[in-house]
Amino acid sequence: MLTAYTISIYIARQFFSASISMILALTGLVSLFDFIDLLRRIATRPGVSTSIVAYIALDHIPNFCMQILPFGILLGGIICFWKLTRSSELIVTRAAGISVWQFLMAPTACAFIIGLFSTLIISPVSSTLYRQAEILDQTYLTTGGGKLTNMSGGSLWIRQSDKELTSRGVAILHAQQVHVINRNLHLSDISVLRLDEANHLLDRIESPSGYLQHNLYWVLYNAYSIKPNKFPIKLGTIKIPTDLTLHNIEDSFSSPETLSFWALPGFIKLLDKSGFSSISHRLHFQALLAQPLLASTMALVAAGFATRSTRRGGVARMIGSGIAAGFALFTISKIAERFGESGALPTFIAAWAPTVAGLCLAISLLIHLEDG
Repeated sequence: MLTAYTISIYIARQFFSASISMILALTGLVSLFDFIDLLRRIATRPGVSTSIVAYIALDHIPNFCMQILPFGILLGGIICFWKLTRSSELIVTRAAGISVWQFLMAPTACAFIIGLFSTLIISPVSSTLYRQAEILDQTYLTTGGGKLTNMSGGSLWIRQSDKELTSRGVAILHAQQVHVINRNLHLSDISVLRLDEANHLLDRIESPSGYLQHNLYWVLYNAYSIKPNKFPIKLGTIKIPTDLTLHNIEDSFSSPETLSFWALPGFIKLLDKSGFSSISHRLHFQALLAQPLLASTMALVAAGFATRSTRRGGVARMIGSGIAAGFALFTISKIAERFGESGALPTFIAAWAPTVAGLCLAISLLIHLEDG
């Protein structure tokens, strides 16, 4: 038992070194192409300096690292296990009576820890830097100057709690036109439906204009109250409390990658309460949860394809098959992600199904390898 543990730790050290090296190499390669693409984009913008492009490219690196991590582990694992097989170390290990399940325990746990580290630690760093990169990109490289223009000129639907008329009431606010001026959200042609917990209409408020005041109130000018079976009542300027902020509303239009793993659950609840779609954020959160298991799955897939004895021949084909299987899992995950974003699949299934499918494939390969 001690021998199996020692050998497993030795293999884990080799696996960790190969995986981290491959992750860094692939991240560097992708970052280089990203930097070249950013340089191409500033070719028509002489007022933008190369330093801005460098900042954007550097801010993208942690996000690229998280996306590449499963494939870095797959390729690093294939290289590691192929070297150990080629040097006959794995052959001797199995001849000594140590099963593939025993010596793969530590490498699989190592891959899980790498995935867990990326979810818990790298994700907050990646989201912060990616948010900065988006702001710089949309300020200097995107026509329109800033992501706040995603809201300006369009309509806005918001659902929030409203406890003024009933303790469990809900208010649905709709504005035909939205404009962001000096970091202040201004609304035009506003309708507010105030409902009770059973979604019965209690009051309807119409206002030609208004704005979000200090992220505490919706201020509505020249408002009219229209209650069921009653004549309209002029209210003048009124305030409706809100727990939304301009930052929250702005984030609902941003990519989920700008929010860390720790911030996503609370933000998803806020989106659901406010009437915004939270599908992409839910999908991203589930993908982050699945990252450690996906990393372990890639380690097992690598072992299943690369631990075959070189005396049997066809090593290059087996290694190529392992790489092809990894990219097939990537394709399946992207297809499932698109189905999840469209609502055709539940976000849980869309995020976890490719990982579970890859795990089943890896276990099947290892059973075949071990038991023939």
